[in-house]
Amino acid sequence: MAAEPFHTWILPDGSVWTETYRTADGYLLRFPDLADFQVSPDGLSITGTPVPGIPESTTDHLYLNQVLPLALSKQGKLVFHASAVDTEEGAVVFVGESGRGKSTLAASFAVNGFSFLTDDGLVVEPEDPGIRILPSHPSIRLWSDSEEALVSPGAERAPDVSFTSKARFLAGDEIGFCNEPRPLRRVYFLGEGDADTVSFEPLKASDAMLEWVRHSFLLDVEERPRLTSHFQQVAELARLPIHYRLDFPRRYENLREVREAVLEHAGDGF
Repeated sequence: MAAEPFHTWILPDGSVWTETYRTADGYLLRFPDLADFQVSPDGLSITGTPVPGIPESTTDHLYLNQVLPLALSKQGKLVFHASAVDTEEGAVVFVGESGRGKSTLAASFAVNGFSFLTDDGLVVEPEDPGIRILPSHPSIRLWSDSEEALVSPGAERAPDVSFTSKARFLAGDEIGFCNEPRPLRRVYFLGEGDADTVSFEPLKASDAMLEWVRHSFLLDVEERPRLTSHFQQVAELARLPIHYRLDFPRRYENLREVREAVLEHAGDGF
């Protein structure tokens, strides 16, 4: 293993979240005081080693939400920090910074007669014709206020993890999940939440590409051939006339209005 990581993810409070090393066997992803994950050079094999005393639920959470999306990126797949829901028109995607409401929107649809495809780790795959969204693991993570506003007491909850107060809820009768790939219909990049009403603003391809790049999962940020391929794929995706800026009041009582507006907008032709 290299003496120093080639990439370090620092949290807003200054603590280290992840260190990524190159090793003789591929890559080592270290989550200090939690777990190490060894990823093969092609991203097809992952081995996890938790720190003694760390519960299995924490290791599973890290694998599903952090390590697996990075390994998929090493396989050449397009993977993004985004959520997605299934509608009659196809998959609707929500992309945004942490705290902008991606998971809350997905959950809002999933508990109101629709199904979600992913809470995060969005996998985008070309097909002939068009683009499709692949389903992820059937669980969704929510802060306590979103849980209280959206989730009924009957929803199945996964075991808690040691490093976050977010709860993870499993798909089932209470929370709808789509386990089949769906054609991509719309992409909404979430605004800051200071709008008075629900608003949609079409994005130019150049702006959509910048947004996609900002929210990409990439295991090796220094691997030039993979970066070149990634940017080419993202540029092709961004040229589709399906990208919009979505903003709305960040109040739970407005979510029904937001759902209805999104469904109406997604139903309009290009």
